[in-house]
Amino acid sequence: MAKPKIATTSLAGCFGCHMSLLDIDDRILKLIELVDFDKSPIDDIKEFTGRCTVGLIEGGCANEENVKVLQDFRRHCDILISVGDCAINGGIPALRNTIPIKECLEEAYLNGPTVHNPSGKIPGDPEIPLMLDRVYPCHEVVKIDYHLPGCPPPADTIWEALVALLSDKPIELPYELVKYD
Repeated sequence: MAKPKIATTSLAGCFGCHMSLLDIDDRILKLIELVDFDKSPIDDIKEFTGRCTVGLIEGGCANEENVKVLQDFRRHCDILISVGDCAINGGIPALRNTIPIKECLEEAYLNGPTVHNPSGKIPGDPEIPLMLDRVYPCHEVVKIDYHLPGCPPPADTIWEALVALLSDKPIELPYELVKYD
């Protein structure tokens, strides 16, 4: 019987949640016994090869490409999990939500203290994804089935959630795995 598939992606975030996944250390070998990784930076598969049981989403949606990737994950994954504070509430990237996009771009490309831009132009190449009006948490773009909070969530939190889902058990995380004080 084929093993269930897991897919992962990083949208507007720092990749810290993927590092936390890798921090399950030698349990990654146990995870590989339970699942195959599909589209993921972990195995460098760029496109979905089929239906996935679980999709882990890190980061929020800051541009059109993030939205397309997230919608693609929703279409291909039975269970979608927002992993970390950026996916759940926008996190650090959402700090720009109170600043108009024009002002953000001018600071980044024209007026910032370390900017060297002799052309004085803001990049506008069609290959650059268009920024959204704000950074959106994943659940505001697609249906999300579970949320694993933290910045990043501890490796044990991710491990316990995945093992429960893959064993058809309810996710019951003890307080120690979701507290941040």
